[in-house]
Amino acid sequence: MGNSVLEKLRQNGPGMTTMSLPRGRNLLHTMPTSTGYDIQTSKEYSWDGRKRGQTPFTVLQHTISGHGNLRYEDKHYRIGEGEAMLVLVPHNHRYWLEDGGRWEFFWLSMHGEAALRLHRSVMAVTGPVLHLKPRTVETLADCCLRMMEGEGETPGAASALAYRAAMALYDDVFAGTYSDATQASPMAPVIRHILNNLQSDLSVDELAGVAGLSRAHFSRVFTATEGRPPSEYVLAERMRRAAKLLAVNTEISVKEVATLTGFSDPNYFSKVFRRFFGASPTEFRTTGMYATQTIGTDR
Repeated sequence: MGNSVLEKLRQNGPGMTTMSLPRGRNLLHTMPTSTGYDIQTSKEYSWDGRKRGQTPFTVLQHTISGHGNLRYEDKHYRIGEGEAMLVLVPHNHRYWLEDGGRWEFFWLSMHGEAALRLHRSVMAVTGPVLHLKPRTVETLADCCLRMMEGEGETPGAASALAYRAAMALYDDVFAGTYSDATQASPMAPVIRHILNNLQSDLSVDELAGVAGLSRAHFSRVFTATEGRPPSEYVLAERMRRAAKLLAVNTEISVKEVATLTGFSDPNYFSKVFRRFFGASPTEFRTTGMYATQTIGTDR
């Protein structure tokens, strides 16, 4: 695989580390609950998200080889080599290994307000199955290995490792996607203009001017290269930005988020946000409701 951290994880063999959560006023916003590496070959391997208690936590599980199965609400996914799944507990899902199967993976489970918020915002964009960049897998595996080797013995050290893992995942989805699209697309100048000006009107005429094309020709070329009309692309990016702002900045108001993403009317912003994510901005931030539909994904 050419990944030294993963290789070391594999060389150490299957293992798991669990962490006790600090209580009361010492509760931290991002805490790992367990992490480890495993090779499952038993059909008895099965986890039901409705039968793991009521304390909310997340499970991020990356497949190294083989595959497993995930039923998430009413959809079935086959989680193969190089894919990761992200699920929240409690929730209507189940992941398992069928008879005769083999599933090699490492995982990180996290609890805490910040971890839950970050992972919900990621799932709102990607759904429960992710295709992570090699550098992100490296970072996640490193966090897993460090915790298994005892670097997370204190609450502060464990929290720092969990937060590093959560932000690596978040950056893969919200920062890396933009970077790759900007570099690869023939519409790169337009995409950069969109991402740098989401607080502005961004009319099709304006974008056509950036591309140096007529409105009609620009719309045809943009739709052909980016897979959606310019107006839909802009709206999806506004929603991405809104989800990010709501997830990582609890001090900013919904009205300010609306303004920063190009909406002059916060009520209309809330209506559009609910259409994308299945929850109002306030619900998304405070209750952990997340999207039943995804934006900007390949699935």
